[in-house]
Amino acid sequence: MKSTEYKQFDAIGLAELVAKGEISAFELLQCAQQVTEEVNPQLNALVTPMWDQATASLEAGLAESALSGVPMPLKDLGQNYRGIVTSNGSRLFADNVADHDSTLVQRYKAAGLVLCGKTNTPEFGLATTTEPQLHGATRNPWSLNHSTGGSSGGAAAAVAAGMFPVAHASDGGGSIRIPAGCCGLFGLKPTRARVPLGPTALEGWGGLSTTHVISRSVRDSAMLLDISAGAEAGSPYHAPHQAQSFLSALQRSPGQLKIALCLDSFNGAQVDTEIAALIERCAHIFEALGHRVEPIKHPFDPDVTRDAHGTLAISHIGAMLNAQQQALGRPLTEDDVERVSWNNYLAAQQLSAAQYAAAVGDIHRNGLLCAQLFQHYDLLLTPTMACPTPELGRLDMMSTNSDRYLALLYQMIGFTALFNDTGNPAVSVPLAVANNGLPVGSQLVADFGAEAILIAVSQQLSDAGYFTKQMF
Repeated sequence: MKSTEYKQFDAIGLAELVAKGEISAFELLQCAQQVTEEVNPQLNALVTPMWDQATASLEAGLAESALSGVPMPLKDLGQNYRGIVTSNGSRLFADNVADHDSTLVQRYKAAGLVLCGKTNTPEFGLATTTEPQLHGATRNPWSLNHSTGGSSGGAAAAVAAGMFPVAHASDGGGSIRIPAGCCGLFGLKPTRARVPLGPTALEGWGGLSTTHVISRSVRDSAMLLDISAGAEAGSPYHAPHQAQSFLSALQRSPGQLKIALCLDSFNGAQVDTEIAALIERCAHIFEALGHRVEPIKHPFDPDVTRDAHGTLAISHIGAMLNAQQQALGRPLTEDDVERVSWNNYLAAQQLSAAQYAAAVGDIHRNGLLCAQLFQHYDLLLTPTMACPTPELGRLDMMSTNSDRYLALLYQMIGFTALFNDTGNPAVSVPLAVANNGLPVGSQLVADFGAEAILIAVSQQLSDAGYFTKQMF
């Protein structure tokens, strides 16, 4: 198989070729390695190749499943592969060799996926761009001067460039959806606790963070959710049970949906006029498919929404760095981490238990408001980001200008972070391109536990030809 052919298939399509004997899993791995070696020097998406480990897994024999033989990378944050460093994008963890496989990695291996590398991420997943000091910046395949988004920017670049059909990703404030939007891909953030995070940590950022994939096709995302979903031992809570597979949702018509259109950010960030106009145009796509779209003003207090998310994220960064300090047996200094991380660490020391508890109460009240919204609407349509994809260097975690840094950060998470707080499933779908030639994501949000409706309507959009054409 030529690399140009390899890049045209999604994960399910490649697995079908292997199952039919038209190509071997070894040949697929060779294709992935060839494409990676061709494009990764420019993009810096894959930072830890695992070709030897991948070959060894093939030689040991793969489990038989619908995705057996498909090459896929892991994000270098939160997920452990035994014998490989999980750096979390930080110099502080650059020698952090995992002594076990994460639960999700075990499930991927049991499904016959060929895990063959780690993708780039900003330090601790804190930025909405992927430019860590440890590994350097990841570049957007659509424009090498622009960001891929973050924190799953390496994953998005790898998929957008055709290195892999799908890549593991995670999302604590928009980190699946934002890179998917920046790179013209499909990015589903599942319902809270749908996919396991353990056994090292059984929840992420107090429930804000979840994990899944970035893909080119809806069906790949659905099948990988079937493979990975389900509670693990010790899970503090479970997502609602699904009677049918997520893949089967592709075959079901979503029916006529009532969709709320919201163009005001949830944290008060200013919304770019071009972005708002593009999402209004996307609303007409849904109407052309027979759905009803109704503009709304959201009920969320921007100050409360912004501050509650920040308090929880900062607190958990502080707890993680405190634990690492104890593990190292020495005090941390500002030279150990990037400036934004250090400032978050210092801020965490000033937060009280009462402030943390109040923030938890705030996100749960927002969850109630969200549940009430979905008593009247099937879906919510918003921009994925409130701004166009920024150029590299504009969101620098070593910046001394915190006001400018936060202004852009809040624009990038202004529509996404709320649903990490509430736990609702949300997806970025590639429906528009800005005047600068870069993709613009459209975010769809559903009721808690209702990934199936997101999958069904996303497939409807794809079948109707509305997805942005892939860049390669």
